[in-house]
Parts: sequence; structure tokens; C-alpha cells
Amino acid sequence: MYNLLTLNKIAACGLAGFDKDKYNITDNCDNPDCIMLRSFKMHDMELKDNLLCVARAGAGVNNIPLDKCSEKGIVVFNTPGANANAVKELVIAALLLSSRGIIQGAQWAQTLKGTEAVEKAVEKGKSAFGGTEIMGKKIAVVGLGAIGVMVANAAYALGMDVVGYDPYISVKAALNLSRHIEVVTSLKDAIKDADYITLHVPLLDSTKYMINDELLQNSVKKGAKLLNFSRGELADVAAVKKALADGVLTSYVIDFPSEDCLGVDGIIAIPHLGASTEEAEDNCAMMAAHELMDYIENGNIVNSVNFPACEVPRTTPTRVVILHKNVPNMLTRFSKVMADEAINIENMTSRSKGDYAYTIMDVASDVSTANADAIKEIDGVIKVRVIS
Repeated sequence: MYNLLTLNKIAACGLAGFDKDKYNITDNCDNPDCIMLRSFKMHDMELKDNLLCVARAGAGVNNIPLDKCSEKGIVVFNTPGANANAVKELVIAALLLSSRGIIQGAQWAQTLKGTEAVEKAVEKGKSAFGGTEIMGKKIAVVGLGAIGVMVANAAYALGMDVVGYDPYISVKAALNLSRHIEVVTSLKDAIKDADYITLHVPLLDSTKYMINDELLQNSVKKGAKLLNFSRGELADVAAVKKALADGVLTSYVIDFPSEDCLGVDGIIAIPHLGASTEEAEDNCAMMAAHELMDYIENGNIVNSVNFPACEVPRTTPTRVVILHKNVPNMLTRFSKVMADEAINIENMTSRSKGDYAYTIMDVASDVSTANADAIKEIDGVIKVRVIS
């Protein structure tokens, strides 16, 4: 039986798919075989040798120590696209919030309680909260993953002029993107003349503070509005506040507010509500559970952020899966161990991703602990499992 540790509350529909005869689901376990979580920060956790995988019910994985997991052969999954519609809908709401004085007007309206002739006061004061329409305006969608594509398509459907930028756009995303949307090859080309800029990229060393003082002061249209529903550190808040003070930006909507975002005119701070819908939480939980079970029970890797995708149907009752460094001659060495024990390999698949690789071998007979240990002793091998 596998010990499945949940570090956050996981939607019941996701946990319901686990066979209770195979998985012990608990929120208190010192030695888990697998982990499911949402936003729990794992960086200070001890990662035991028997931990096989971590499934994040969501897209961002900055709360998980990826380098440490990779070194120990722990596969980390996320759920790209499972919460995309929820985030898309909030981004559309943010377009309107940044364009119209909706929040400010609603707050002002509350102050009228007890005022005589409220209706007259409303008509007199509403002009302070006017705004502009989004139809016909230009929006730059930075990042065309699952969420970015949905935002771009929705913005076009609302009558906006949409330009997209993503140097790593996938074939699937490109196929889902409306043919009416222009895709450019540089960030500066995307944001020039844009009335709105919306960010949908992961937080990496290369994307941290991609919205900075130089970009804001020299490449952004005066009066633009910036939306950030990806990660707070994509934008330098000090630079954003300067741009707001200078009139370069007229609004910044952030779904990951830090203290320096609060109480600032022009900043609309939303408390990380992008994926906070019942539907998104259910979708993420079910997707994460399926990824985890398929890896534990079949050795298939789908939507891992640290190891390569490798998914093949089982052709024999016994499967050997190997997490290893991406170095030459590994497959030859694996095959030799099997051949020395007269074990026939019916099917072998290997994939690599950066410094790491993953190999699946379906074999025609049982594999002993000694056989598995012989593979584990090969220099560069991180973890070996026999699934039968």
C-alpha cells in the first residue's frame, strides 16, 4: 500500500478516484510514497528516499524544491490548463476593473448610507468613476500557454485587437489560438501601442522582473494598463509604482499582492483568486490524481515539470522504470543487465529533458531485486522501480 500525503485540502472528487486498497490517504505521514498539494511550501521538508512523486493541483510549482526533487528522482507533476478557464474569466473581469471605476465607485456608494436623497447623490457623484470601454482597444498577451490562449481568444471575441508573444509556444497552443490573432517575435513588439498588457508566463530566472523600469519607461504606451495573473515577481513593483506616478501606467491589477502593492493608487490587489472556483479546484484535483496514479501504477509520466514526458501502453505484466542522468550509453548498459539475466526486453522507450532522462522497459519475465539493484549501481542512475 502506498502512503499518499495531502499537504493541503484536496477536492474530494480528486481523492475519490484512489483505490483505498492501494493508497492510504492521510494528512499526517512522516514517510510518504507520494504527495498531493496546492500551495504548501515544501522547501524545508525532508524528502525521504522512498518518495516517488509530488502532484501539484495547480500550474505553479515555485513552492516545490524542483532541483532537490530531480536529484532524488522524485517526479513533480502539475496540472496545466485545469484552471485555465477560471483564470481567463478573472482576467476578463480585471480588464473591466482596470478600465472603469467599478471598485472605487462601489466603495463610494457604500459611504452614502444614511444620506438623504441617495439617488440624487449617485447621479451627482458618478462622473468621478467613469472609464473607457475595452472594445476596439489593443491588448498584448504575453505568454500563450493554456491560459494565455484562452485570454487572447476571449479578448478577440470581445472586439479587442489582440497581439500575442511567446517564444516557446507549443503546437497545441498554436492550433488553439484564433487565426485572427497576430503573434510577434519580441516582447517590445508585442507591447508597443498596447492599451493593455496581460502576463501569462511562468516565473523563471529569465522572466523575473521582465516588467522593469527600462521597459516601462521606454517601450510602454503612456496610459497603458498592466494585468498580472501569473506570478508577482514578473513585475518590479517599484518600477510599476513609478510608472503609475508618471502616468505611464494608469492601472496595475495583481492577483499576487505583496505589502508594497497595498494602499497604492492605481493598484488593484486581488487576493490570489485566479483559480479559486469550485470547478477549477475539482479539475486540478482530478487531473493531479490521475497523473499520480498513472505514474505509481504504470510508470507513465505526463505533465511533469522536472522529468520528460514518457507515456506508453503496457505490453507485458512487468515494467521496469529508470530515472537517470541524460548521459551516453545508458540504454546499452540497461540492456546488458537484462541480457546477462536472460530477461527479454519486449519494448523500451527513453526520453530526455535537460540533464535528466527516463526509460521504460517492458520485459517478458519477472525482475528480481538483484536485477533492479544491478541497474541501480550503474553510474548516473538515480532511481529504479519494478512495476508488476
